[in-house]
Amino acid sequence: MTTNLGIRKAFLMPDGKEITIETGKLAKQADGSVVVRMGNTMILATVVTKKDAAENVDFLPLSVDYQEKYASTGRFPGGFFKREARPSEHEILVSRLIDRALRPLFPSDYHAELQVLVYLISSDKEVAPESLACLAASAAIMVSDIPFNGPISEARIGRINGQLIANPSLQSFPEADIDITVAASLNEIIMVEGELKEASEADLLEALKFAHEAIKVQCAAQVELAEMVEKAKVKRTYCHENNDQELNEKIFAANYQQYYDVAKSGIANKSLRKESFGKINDSFLETITPEEQAEKKPLIGRYFHDIEKKAVRDAVLNERTRLDGRKLDEIRPIWSEVDYLPMAHGSAVFTRGETQSLTTVTLGTKLDEQILDGALFEGKNNFLLHYNFPAFSTGEVKMNRGTGRREVGHGNLAMRALKNMLPGKPENPYTIRIVSDILESNGSSSMATVCAGTLALLDAGVHIKKPVSGIAMGLISDNSTKKYAILSDILGDEDHLGDMDFKVTGTRDGITACQMDIKCDGLSYQILEEALDQARRGRLHILDKIEETIKEPRADYKPHVPRIVQVIIDRQYIGAVIGPGGKIIQEMQRETGATIVIEEVGQTGVIDIAAANLEAIEEVKRRLKAITGEPEIGEIYKGTVKNIATYGAFIEIMPGKDGLLHISEVDHKRIENLNAYFKVGDQVEVKLIEIDPQTRKLKLSRKVLLPPPASQNTENSETK
Repeated sequence: MTTNLGIRKAFLMPDGKEITIETGKLAKQADGSVVVRMGNTMILATVVTKKDAAENVDFLPLSVDYQEKYASTGRFPGGFFKREARPSEHEILVSRLIDRALRPLFPSDYHAELQVLVYLISSDKEVAPESLACLAASAAIMVSDIPFNGPISEARIGRINGQLIANPSLQSFPEADIDITVAASLNEIIMVEGELKEASEADLLEALKFAHEAIKVQCAAQVELAEMVEKAKVKRTYCHENNDQELNEKIFAANYQQYYDVAKSGIANKSLRKESFGKINDSFLETITPEEQAEKKPLIGRYFHDIEKKAVRDAVLNERTRLDGRKLDEIRPIWSEVDYLPMAHGSAVFTRGETQSLTTVTLGTKLDEQILDGALFEGKNNFLLHYNFPAFSTGEVKMNRGTGRREVGHGNLAMRALKNMLPGKPENPYTIRIVSDILESNGSSSMATVCAGTLALLDAGVHIKKPVSGIAMGLISDNSTKKYAILSDILGDEDHLGDMDFKVTGTRDGITACQMDIKCDGLSYQILEEALDQARRGRLHILDKIEETIKEPRADYKPHVPRIVQVIIDRQYIGAVIGPGGKIIQEMQRETGATIVIEEVGQTGVIDIAAANLEAIEEVKRRLKAITGEPEIGEIYKGTVKNIATYGAFIEIMPGKDGLLHISEVDHKRIENLNAYFKVGDQVEVKLIEIDPQTRKLKLSRKVLLPPPASQNTENSETK
């Protein structure tokens, strides 16, 4: 439907939900812009590209940013400035999902700077906006004149109560045992990421096929929309690469066989292998003049890379062996140890080939929980996993400019792999932080993080449900010959030069998370099925190695780990525990050294007591019992003298609960004046000996806690 304000395409998803895409109304100075709407959720996406590429740029400088506007949900941003600022981790992760799906679809020789911006501008909190973000980005490119081998789209798939649902409501995801985001074109799947609660390989394949059917509908709608937009009918011409065919053929003829020989020789060490390829390059450069080297340096570098890529791929397909000499399904040597850092709450070193992770676990209280304050999500998070990738891990020098998007993405994948295996409350009262520092890297560092995370959790004494391991799978394929090779535990070079990076994590009983990026033109479900089966075998092998190091969580936490005990009280006592202005709870913390966190949950108050020693916890429990419990006959209390009369003293044994210590129950001997014994405010230990059934008055005794006089002891002895 065309209106005077724009062009609109509406379509129905297989489940009957309506989605509309509108262009020509907003952001018309961008090269392409659309608004995607589902219910009351609206996404604005724009794309702009420069006309020419920068000099000597031989890659696509694509940037993708997704942002959720707080106004979309009628909220103010938090913080001092009260405006949207740096992207949240959630926004970074959604940006990566869009980027990874779009990037392979641009022509390989298109090198002009290109920017995609995606904004959530309205949200009814029913629709998960990230499930529409890639659709909006792809549609914006489709209605522009930018060369693009699309369309594509994404679908977020949840399996809830055994039923697969495309783009379910936000509220239903906690119930899902499969939660994956799938990107695809009309013909093939391009990207997958998500978490699963020990789903089988067959379950994952079924979810992928289900997602593809939903995506095909969205792609068809984009094609129809683009046909309605005049600008999109003719794509811009460009020339971003200069080539020298004669030089290319010369380099290929002189070097291909040497590259091939190195590729099949099985040099396990990355540095030595790189050095061997470098010697080939140096030998060839000696055959051309320094002037030609300087003039054609970018071309020479690109042609060397192309030859290396072809030689490595051919060697794998023809020789069925890999760069480091392994068989296709062989896992690199693994060694690991736990308790490497004596003062960490839990620690592990996991090394697989030339990839190494040093991982720590820190156990904290509710006060250490992460506060979530996004446009859509508010709440707290008690499990954090942070992944760090310093430049020295690959022998490089780079400026340290803070956490990068790749680090956020890898950390999120490892977090999703482990989180469903953590014990729930009350078995685990802790806030848990895992930190993986990659000390060496040659592929699969995120999967090393999963393995090291499992080891460190067991070392910390966390009773995880089952150990989790992870493996990265690769693929080398040739469409012309139909040959392909599925690679287990890929190297960095195999990732860079290959067609697939498929990370799979799980227990012995099923998959817990996955992430897949496809770089080739197509991937059959048969190859996917083979890759998943090969990954399962590799995953089990790695689990065997993990269990050789540590099989069960340590019996007790380490001595310096804060102990946390949870006490449940009736809601009516929360105020009494806190006290006026927090006086009571602050006094308990100051005098015992414990950390006390109280939270109202339904009709109860949940109190977490954390301390480095059990004595402090027991003292807090005693005081809580004194505040919240009912007096019990036979119990001994440490009370406070509140008032003194001629016939006895009134002792407060619990907040708001006084008992009478009659003058006859103070001592074995006769007392004439209580003021000689006590003054108001004194602490006195007494025993509750009687509760009047009618008045509920409390009768106390100090005398029964004192040793009997010597004369009484003598009489007792003579009687015996």
